[in-house]
Amino acid sequence: MAHYRAPETKREQFRRYLEKAGVVDTLTSVLVSLYEQPEKPSNALEFVKEHLNSGGQPATDTEALQQEVNDLRQRCARLADENKDLKSRLQQYEPEDGAIADAQSV
Repeated sequence: MAHYRAPETKREQFRRYLEKAGVVDTLTSVLVSLYEQPEKPSNALEFVKEHLNSGGQPATDTEALQQEVNDLRQRCARLADENKDLKSRLQQYEPEDGAIADAQSV
């Protein structure tokens, strides 16, 4: 007797899709992390959002990266100011384009 197999339902297809994409594993790890918390957070949804947004990075890594970004922005601003200052100082020693043209026409 042949076994009849019902066509795969949309629900089963979606479940497989989530498994292949790693969504099920990620959600499971976040929920396990919540379960293992000694003191449950007052807002479980916020806990899940934070852990999903972190992409698996601990908060200290995120803070360190944010600090590095801030330091680099400050350095960039200082270098831009220094560049502007050096350009203005250079113009004191280089003749203007018009002065070169006047000197060549004489």
